[in-house]
Amino acid sequence: MSARFIGSEIYRASSYGPDHPLRIPRVSTVMDLSRALGWLPSGRYVASPRAKPAALETWHRPDYIAALRAAETAQEVSAATRDRYALGTAANPVYPEVFRRPATAAGGSMMAANLLQAPGRVFNPGGGTHHGMPGRANGFCYLNDPVLGILTLLRQGAQRVAYVDIDAHHCDGVAHAFAADPRVACISTHEEGRWPRTGALDERGAGNLWNLPLPRGSGDAAMAFARDAVILPVVAAHRPDAIVLQCGADAVLEDPLSGLAMSNNAHIAVLDGLRPLCERLMVLGGGGYNPWSVGRLWTRVWAALDGHDLPDRLPAPAEHVLRGLSFPGNRMGRNPPEPWFTTLADPPRPGTIPADLRARVDELAARARAWV
Repeated sequence: MSARFIGSEIYRASSYGPDHPLRIPRVSTVMDLSRALGWLPSGRYVASPRAKPAALETWHRPDYIAALRAAETAQEVSAATRDRYALGTAANPVYPEVFRRPATAAGGSMMAANLLQAPGRVFNPGGGTHHGMPGRANGFCYLNDPVLGILTLLRQGAQRVAYVDIDAHHCDGVAHAFAADPRVACISTHEEGRWPRTGALDERGAGNLWNLPLPRGSGDAAMAFARDAVILPVVAAHRPDAIVLQCGADAVLEDPLSGLAMSNNAHIAVLDGLRPLCERLMVLGGGGYNPWSVGRLWTRVWAALDGHDLPDRLPAPAEHVLRGLSFPGNRMGRNPPEPWFTTLADPPRPGTIPADLRARVDELAARARAWV
């Protein structure tokens, strides 16, 4: 099966602003690293289209899309627009590409769904904006590309879709979209007590919502336990025509916006577990606010999807990409450890499996047995 990488130069040139967590480069780093390693020839790369308003309005409200476009044109919003649509806030600032950039991410996920009419694997690292709501911005997310991608898969004939989200933050926008739609199994692991403070263990939707809050400090062993006891059995039982994996990088130890403690090996292990379960696989980016953690993890994701072995030490061109990154305003940018420049794989961080996590997994596993 072929693998395709959907990217765009818009991510290189745009930023949410100098004080925002998304001031850092992410997608452009993955593109540059993959090319430096010889992993992204022209035949694998697809330039992301920008979704048109009519396509976005298959889920988002027309008045909100109009307000988002107007904010980009004017580069400001009124107090009434800010209050109604959550635009122009500290979390969701107005910046020069405030419509074009999220519309490009949405267009990428919708294109990925179209490419998956045939078996294959598609990576859209600019996607994964899982907090966006129909009529407002939310949690750094102006649009919800996972929802738009899943809706496209369903329109293309998929009868069942499994959405797996391993971001440190709960996928409140995606759950809102599909809570009443049993065609979509929505499985989320996320840090307990972390914003947006949704995704409770007992939230079920139409029986299709599976939430596993992870205790603070959860590492690789906790995620492996969740994968084997909850994620993979629920996906397998759903028998999906397509799987969508939101692979947010903020569960990695060095991320400044979560208290989880995984290595990037945990994410790759989830991806490897999902791959045999379906011939159609869409992988999206998501959270991730340390430039080295995000770039290294998502480049590993592309390597896994396209069948590349990791070098023990990165060649000089790839090392140059990582040494060129900076992390202004964060202490981790002052003296980054040498392996952040020279390797893609983190050392394992197994940690322990907390007793309360075992109890939560047991509850979901029992529910899954009854569900089957």
